Amino acid sequence: MRKKKTAICTGIFAMLAVLFVALLLCCRQRPSQERARVVLYCSVDQVIAEPIIAEFEKQTGIKVAARFDTEATKTVGLIQKIRAEGVSPIADVFWSNEIFHTIRLAHEGLLAPYEGPSTKDWPALLHDAEGKWYGFALRARVIAYNTQRVSREQAPQTLEEVLDPKWKGRLIMAAAEFGTTGGDVASWFAHYGFDRAHRILQALKANRVRLVDGNSTAVRMIAMGQADVCFTDTDDVYAAQRNGWPVAMNYLDQGGNGPLVIPNTAAVINGAPHPELAKRLMEFLLSEKCEQMLAQSDSHNSPVHPSLAEEFRTYAIPRPLSVDYKEVADQLPTAIKTAGEVLR
Repeated sequence: MRKKKTAICTGIFAMLAVLFVALLLCCRQRPSQERARVVLYCSVDQVIAEPIIAEFEKQTGIKVAARFDTEATKTVGLIQKIRAEGVSPIADVFWSNEIFHTIRLAHEGLLAPYEGPSTKDWPALLHDAEGKWYGFALRARVIAYNTQRVSREQAPQTLEEVLDPKWKGRLIMAAAEFGTTGGDVASWFAHYGFDRAHRILQALKANRVRLVDGNSTAVRMIAMGQADVCFTDTDDVYAAQRNGWPVAMNYLDQGGNGPLVIPNTAAVINGAPHPELAKRLMEFLLSEKCEQMLAQSDSHNSPVHPSLAEEFRTYAIPRPLSVDYKEVADQLPTAIKTAGEVLR
């Protein structure tokens, strides 16, 4: 009996020893695993961003915990989350599909300076003076139209042409509260001045413009014949054409001065929990590889790296509007408020 009890006790002690060793190993591994995980907030379409995130993970062995936004609250949802977490941030890096809200986050002290191997010669227009954000992978604002309902010769080519009464009841645009439409409307205030921008909004109201919850929705509706033209971005038109939809585009020229160009932006969150990993992810987002993948994707962003310009000149944006992005960002609250008051 004593031998039996001894064997049982030995077995229990052995099991406890195994559990203790396993617990020690787990505790030792956990910090290492946490160090190899970077948190990314991303307002780029998930289907576009995920292959790029996967490539970063493959190259570095660093895991990315990505949080995406919805189409209905594009960009703004994540912006609000970054503000709410300001004193105790969760995210390390913010990858946005636009620039204007990013600039406002920098002004609010929510972004941290970053410098890396590729940032030394970055285009002056596309980075913050303190390195709090960098722009890359360009899109442009366009007028999309249904090719079965509007001929190439009839399609409007400027913002002013869309104000013609012949487009009454035939135009759709996303609401200015979300996505790139707010920045587009804010660029009217920066480019034309308040009074003329206000008159443009009134003319759109007179033409019975319909508001929807996003650019992709607007493009889908014109493809289905529910409207003839819409304001949107180049990537949404490229996606529609990939689907075989009857959609074409003209650049949304502002008074003969060219279309608004909207870069992606990347920034490190101030107080990022994993600052060294954030730097690794930033360097990848600003790399030629990332821009190449974006240019090859359905989004077809126009790269800013000179080495890629010739390879992807099909997606180059002609005669971009000369605009101060910081001024547009300053106009954003006024533009969104005014557009809401006039158009709704």
